[in-house]
Amino acid sequence: MEFSRISVFSCCALLLCTTLVYGQATSPPAPVALSPTPTPAPAYVNLTELLSVAGPFHTFLGYLESTKVIDTFQNQANNTEQGITIFVPKDNAFKGLRKPSLSNLSDDQLKSLILFHALPKFYSLSDFSELSTKGTISTLAGGQYALNFIDDSGTVHLDSGWSKTKVTSAVHSTDPVAIYQVDKVLLPEAIFGTNIPPTPAPAPAPAPDTDISPAVAADSPSAESKESSSSPEPSPSTSSSHRILNLGIWRQVVLAILAGGVGLFC
Repeated sequence: MEFSRISVFSCCALLLCTTLVYGQATSPPAPVALSPTPTPAPAYVNLTELLSVAGPFHTFLGYLESTKVIDTFQNQANNTEQGITIFVPKDNAFKGLRKPSLSNLSDDQLKSLILFHALPKFYSLSDFSELSTKGTISTLAGGQYALNFIDDSGTVHLDSGWSKTKVTSAVHSTDPVAIYQVDKVLLPEAIFGTNIPPTPAPAPAPAPDTDISPAVAADSPSAESKESSSSPEPSPSTSSSHRILNLGIWRQVVLAILAGGVGLFC
C-alpha cells in the first residue's frame, strides 16, 4: 500500500516536470528591440564644380571666388536645413553690361551684388508661383536687397528695381540646392539708386536717297524740255480753222478789188 502511494507520487512529479520542460522549450523568444534606421545624409554639393561644367558661368564664378562669397553659398547649401537658390547670369550677360560698370564698385558693394543673386532657401520652379504673391523677397545680401517675382504663365521674371530679367533654364534643382540661369545681371537698387537709365529709343529709319544717278539723270527730261512740254501745242483742228479763216478774208479782199475796178471802167 505504501509502495503504491510512492509510485503514484513519483508519476505525478515526473509528469509535472515534463510539462514544465516542454513549456519552456516551446515558449517564444523575447522580442529584440530594433534601433531605427538612420536617415542618410544628403550628398555634399560642390557649387564650384557645378558652375564650372555648366553655362558658361566663368565670370560669375570668378566673382564668387574673388569676393569669398562661394564660402557663404557652400555653407548655406550644405550646412543648413533651408538650402539655397542661386540665379546665375551667363558670361555674355556681363559682356553686355555697359552702364553701370561693376569695375567702379567697392569690394563691399561687389560682395553685396553677388550675394544679391541668391535666396536663403531652396525653391523649385513650382514654388515661384507662390512667391509672386508675397511681394519682395529678401536675398542673402540682406533685407534692403530684395527681389520681386512675377509668374507669367510659367515663365519666372525677376525685378531687382534696377534691372529686369527672367529664368531661362534650370541648371540644378535638387534639394537643398537650386541653380537657375538668368539672361541679365541683377543690379540692386540699394547700390545703384533709383536713377534708372531710360530704355534707348529705336534708331530712326534711314532717309530716302534723293541723289539721282548719272544714268537716271541722263534719261530724265531737262528743265527746258519740261518748260516746252508744259506749254500747250496747237492742236491740228485749231491750225486748220485758222487757215480757213485767213482764206475767207483773202477772198473778200480780192472780190472788193475786182468790184472797184469794174466800177471805174463803167
